[in-house]
Amino acid sequence: MDGLFAYPWWLLLLLVVAGLAGGYLLLLRRRRRDTMAFTNLELLDKVAPDRPGWWRHIPAAALILSLAVLAIALAGPQAEAKVPRNRATVVLVIDVSLSMKATDVQPSRLAAAQAAAKSFAEQLTPGVNLGLVSFAGTAAVLVSPTADREPVKRAIDGLELSEATATGEAIFAALQSIDSFSQSVAAATDEGPPPARIVLMSDGAQTLPGGDRPEELPRGSFTAARAAAQQKIPVSTISFGTAYGSIEINPGERTPVSVDDAAMRRIAELSGGQFFTAASEAELRQVYAELGEQIGYETRRVDVSRPWLVGAALLLMAGVGTGLALGRRLP
Repeated sequence: MDGLFAYPWWLLLLLVVAGLAGGYLLLLRRRRRDTMAFTNLELLDKVAPDRPGWWRHIPAAALILSLAVLAIALAGPQAEAKVPRNRATVVLVIDVSLSMKATDVQPSRLAAAQAAAKSFAEQLTPGVNLGLVSFAGTAAVLVSPTADREPVKRAIDGLELSEATATGEAIFAALQSIDSFSQSVAAATDEGPPPARIVLMSDGAQTLPGGDRPEELPRGSFTAARAAAQQKIPVSTISFGTAYGSIEINPGERTPVSVDDAAMRRIAELSGGQFFTAASEAELRQVYAELGEQIGYETRRVDVSRPWLVGAALLLMAGVGTGLALGRRLP
């Protein structure tokens, strides 16, 4: 009951309403008994003229019901609803390694990623601060978390391809950006740091740093994912592209650049995030839309007493109105 109503003790008024309803029924019964005491039917017709039948009970029923609805409204009924977050931090991390120029996703992986990322930035709720990190052989914080979407969209338009893939460095750069922003927020307000998340979009496994044991690389993606988990910042990963993608590095020579779902899934698992795949711009937009819903909104219990108050007022007016119309008096 406590979860459904903010002030459940007001529901005790329903006992009073039930008592009023019972009293009304007892009054009707007494009136019928007193009426049947008249044995002269001719006299009964004179002293008890025809009444409007069951219609005469409408005013009393409406008034009693209005009191019941009012009691429920006073109890503060609550319901779960999705409301926009008023504070959160998201850093969008985008892979700009040479494999992103593959055209297995039209017009290219990078162009599709740019269009979908800009759509994500535009649709994200205003209460979310959005930052941007790009990475290839190194990682760069292009935009620190901000509520202004224009710098992020301009930076997305300016993304350029480069060699290698240092996924771990990208995650560490995003974590540092979040930490700096959280400290500035904490210093400016009495509230703690806002909840944060990293959204990592890449089409392949890391190439830097190299090694036979990726789980143990100090600056590797898996180590970075564990660091994110320690800071309670999940990394949601999007493996973008297809298994048959290829690029031309040297004239006449094509190099396969298939996606590495396993590595991206592992990053998400280690950090406590979610793993997604997308093989087209439309699918990538859909993934971003789902993430936007998760990040931009939260489920809360909200007060829904207003409809009950309106209902009580309408029933009250109906009871008074029908009472005056039928008998020119209140019930």
